[in-house]
Amino acid sequence: MQIFLYLCARFRIEMTVFFLGIGGIGMSALARYYHHKGDRVAGYDRTPSALTKELEEEGIEISYTDAAEYVQGLGLTVDDTLVVRTPAVPEDSVIYTYLREQGFTIRKRAEVLGMVTREKKALCVAGTHGKTTTSTMLAHLMNNGKGNGVNAFLGGISMNYHTNLLLDSRSEYVVVEADEYDRSFHHLTPYMSVVTAVDADHLDIYGTAEAYREAFAHYTSLITGALVMKKGIAVQPRLQPGVKCYTYSMIEPADFYADHIRVSDGRILFDFHTPDAVIRDVELGVPVWVNIENAVAAMAVAWLNGVSEEKLREGIASFKGVLRRFNIHVNTPEVAYIDDYSHHPQEIATAIDSIRKLFPKRKLIGVFQPHLYTRTRDFADDFARVLSTLDEVVLLPIYPARELPIEGVNSEMLLERITNPNKRIVEKAELVNYLASRKHEGAVIMTVGAGDIDRFVQPITEALMIDD
Repeated sequence: MQIFLYLCARFRIEMTVFFLGIGGIGMSALARYYHHKGDRVAGYDRTPSALTKELEEEGIEISYTDAAEYVQGLGLTVDDTLVVRTPAVPEDSVIYTYLREQGFTIRKRAEVLGMVTREKKALCVAGTHGKTTTSTMLAHLMNNGKGNGVNAFLGGISMNYHTNLLLDSRSEYVVVEADEYDRSFHHLTPYMSVVTAVDADHLDIYGTAEAYREAFAHYTSLITGALVMKKGIAVQPRLQPGVKCYTYSMIEPADFYADHIRVSDGRILFDFHTPDAVIRDVELGVPVWVNIENAVAAMAVAWLNGVSEEKLREGIASFKGVLRRFNIHVNTPEVAYIDDYSHHPQEIATAIDSIRKLFPKRKLIGVFQPHLYTRTRDFADDFARVLSTLDEVVLLPIYPARELPIEGVNSEMLLERITNPNKRIVEKAELVNYLASRKHEGAVIMTVGAGDIDRFVQPITEALMIDD
């Protein structure tokens, strides 16, 4: 199959690619890639979403029923079909079991992405936090600054391009979000890579914080050109001979860093320092405090790959952000509403800090949907500490994703540990009405989480904007 895939890519031989979990953000980008190439693409996902609807409108067939009959009806053959699987689809899935028993070649998404990206110079972004925004920024900078477009597989929907996939055959580069879950990023061969953070996560996979950091150390050994690493993070790179290492920081002097930061009237400007130049008065297109650090990392890689000072400044100013990364949906004197994908304690802390800086005198109501039983269990004290800094805490039930319940691990457990007395659990069916009742308080409402809380963004926005 490896030779067959190479021949298909080299000589454009049409094949069939079937995606198990096609609605995932990373899986959908690969599905779009193969569909764009002219291959036959189909897939299964558990539930329909806005993203699967887009894929269907683009001509990709999707089933939401876990039944072998669907696959049989497609007429797939073992010899010319590649099955791509995400770990979010359990191994006891009916379709997965059928395909495995029939002898189909089944590859993890990361393996396939690794094969695809080895055809280009891969500019990768890894790290516990910030990788989606940073990689999307980098893709925009490269697309805007190199004159011949860029290829990109992104972990979010770019607000500039309204997609998670950019393709341009003229470009020698591909920007990739390097996902550490299940050691997926070990399948990549980065030409250059950013490492943003190594705060422990996915302990259901890694077991310990030390093993998590070890995975990043191994990842750095795969880089062939240069590493751009946040200064001070707890990982010792293992670089191949000749690979250069640069540091970056939001404020602290490093190879690449920002200073002279100015925040006023909803704008953020800063000066960007490289090893041998200073680009002054860079304005963030999405004026969020944490985006200064993301911008420094993205600009560093773009600068190392020849993007000019003028194009760097222009690209950061025109960057519109990523869907569900600090999106401001409502901003009136009566109420502001911000939605963010944060699902790790440090990410939530950063989002809270950014909101406090933007709206320093306003009450902050935070709605959090915990994601995964294991993550809630492993970081319960950290979640409680961070959420306690809100003026009001609203918890939804845990979103299980791929996991089965763990006895004693639930939102009630988390609520008990939160020290702020202004706290409550709200069922999903009650959330919109509850928030609508708070819209005249002048507060900022934020929703955070990686589950299905995103499906409430539009209803919440509409409820808050309706005149009583």
